Amino acid sequence: MDAEVDDDGLLAAAMALAGRRVCVLGGAGVSTRSGIPDYRGDARRRAAPRQPLRIDAFVGSPAMRQRYWARAYRGWPRIRDAAPNAAHDAVTRLERAGRLAGLVTQNVDGLHQRAGASDVIELHGALRVVVCLACGDRTDRDDVQRRLESENGPLDRPLDRAGGGSDATGAAPDGDTDLDDEAVARFVVVACARCGGVLKPDVVFFGENVAAHVRIAAEDAVRRAEALLVIGTSLEVLSGRRLVAQAFASRTPVVVVNRGPTRADELATVRLDGDVTAILPSLLPQAR
Repeated sequence: MDAEVDDDGLLAAAMALAGRRVCVLGGAGVSTRSGIPDYRGDARRRAAPRQPLRIDAFVGSPAMRQRYWARAYRGWPRIRDAAPNAAHDAVTRLERAGRLAGLVTQNVDGLHQRAGASDVIELHGALRVVVCLACGDRTDRDDVQRRLESENGPLDRPLDRAGGGSDATGAAPDGDTDLDDEAVARFVVVACARCGGVLKPDVVFFGENVAAHVRIAAEDAVRRAEALLVIGTSLEVLSGRRLVAQAFASRTPVVVVNRGPTRADELATVRLDGDVTAILPSLLPQAR
């Protein structure tokens, strides 16, 4: 348990959730202990914070698509092979105990499903699926990875200049990696195997809207809930913050667990500051 989370705060949060069906809204902080960086942590390592890729740049620029896919090719194994942590496990146990009204994640890594959760609303999509922007064909990410490897060589082959530098890359959010410009410029991007169209990961880029059916499903989950548990997110993105505002407006208790402030702290019934992987197992003892 984090030292900064006192017993009184933990008790207050547990009481707000006790006996209630809970909707869980999670973010990047849930997965950092699984080795997947978040944007906040990434910014702390840099002189200038990393700017997420916008949909207009991806669609409008072949060079930006080349940059995305080169870096994603290097970063996908980290996402694919990541293991769930104690926070994912605690939420799964809550579902199996019949206490989960809904599980809404802003993450695109699929770790809640790997932890055994059966009904996950992926607010921002999933990296494990690739969609063609021309014909709508949906492809497994591993299939695209194999095609990229056939064009560019295996991951253990350096992508920088022969005889110079290293092929080591720095992990970054959402399956991205650091990769030098020369390596990116040589990278071969594959097209849709069905129609030759542009391939895009089935995730919501900045500048895109959450799909209507996904938004409605998330709102319905909050509406069904008797409490909302917000974990591992600063709620910088409006699509998540709206769900907290919805719960607050309906007088549903809101428990927020996050390391650092969030943009909805004023709406929280109880606010705990700390690592979700340390707090959730104690906050949800009935789900053990």
